[in-house]
Amino acid sequence: MSVEIKVPTLGESVTTATIAKWLKQPGDAVKEDEPVVELETDKVSVEVAAPQAGVLGPQAVKEGDEVEVGALLATVEPGKAGAAPAAKAAAPEKKVEAPAVPAVKPAAPAVDSAAALPAARKIMAENGLNAGQVGQGSGLGGRITKGDVLGFLSQPQAAAPAAAPKAARKDDPREERVKMTRLRRTIARRLKEAQNTAAMLTTFNEIDMSGAMALRAEFQDSFVKKHGVKLGYMSIFSRGVIAALKEFPAINAEIDGEDVIYRDFINLGIAVGGPNGLVVPVIRDADKMGFAQIEKTIAGFGKAAREGTLKLDELSGGTFSITNGGIYGSLLSTPILNSPQSGILGMHSIQERPVAVNGQVVIRPMMYVALSYDHRIVDGKEAVSFLVRLKQNVEDPRRLLIDV
Repeated sequence: MSVEIKVPTLGESVTTATIAKWLKQPGDAVKEDEPVVELETDKVSVEVAAPQAGVLGPQAVKEGDEVEVGALLATVEPGKAGAAPAAKAAAPEKKVEAPAVPAVKPAAPAVDSAAALPAARKIMAENGLNAGQVGQGSGLGGRITKGDVLGFLSQPQAAAPAAAPKAARKDDPREERVKMTRLRRTIARRLKEAQNTAAMLTTFNEIDMSGAMALRAEFQDSFVKKHGVKLGYMSIFSRGVIAALKEFPAINAEIDGEDVIYRDFINLGIAVGGPNGLVVPVIRDADKMGFAQIEKTIAGFGKAAREGTLKLDELSGGTFSITNGGIYGSLLSTPILNSPQSGILGMHSIQERPVAVNGQVVIRPMMYVALSYDHRIVDGKEAVSFLVRLKQNVEDPRRLLIDV
């Protein structure tokens, strides 16, 4: 008896996937739980396995197709490898009449605020109109009212002339055109959404890493012996961020419509590089973890990202993110918010620089740090104070132990 292979549940907020690669072809023998197709979601790649042993039947979709959760991918037929089973006769194509295309309203310049009442301005802005198009208003002094705009919209509008098609770009023979992966397309879309939606601003500070380096040098051997993982800077910064977020909760909050959602927990997103781009797995309830547990979790995320085995539920639910461009040599950058989060910390390279300490010029290992934040919810004073508190926590990590 044949068994269907369908698109599995893909995780929180993920409803579609792209067929990245068929690992088996029709007629190939497959074992139970053997991967037969690779799906690419907005976040990670997922392999779908055969539910039983047998022969892979006809493929219902081809590579590059977009499929929804529950969609049929293929079937597994009983028997041994050989010729592919005959595909079922295709059902006659159902003709679907295209819906009538509504007339396109021409783009309009900004609404003249002096010529229309507030309700009318709102409707005009939503429909790309200006006061000149609507004409003389019926309100006091000839101002345009809501009724004037609605009356104008109810009249048949002439369709705008179709824009000339953009000429296809002619590739140079020395160029290679490669379709963007679904993950890369999603990264591009979400980063642009963050720029368009949030009132994003970045503030900077610098941290003397001498204290953190001394702490690592003194306790590294004991830490590795006891916990089986190295004491790194990420756990020190993570604990420093957690302490600062508790003091400035708006940076750990989120805007939802006209509401602000404050949280009494901290889920830290840690950016790690994978074969298909940067991903941000989440340390859930990081505020309840110690240095060792954070280091182990980050190490596990890094390994899973390199192997492409991150799970979907590990990539959602973050409340604040940390990205370390310093591992690639970045000296200074302005990280982009991971929407809908309200803050992200950028770490950078450690470089020895001359600094003034107690009236003397000394050489110290220094790191620039950057906090990008949503100015709609976070004030500049909070952002600057957050970085000052983080600077204090990292420069003297003992503060984290005694909670001051």
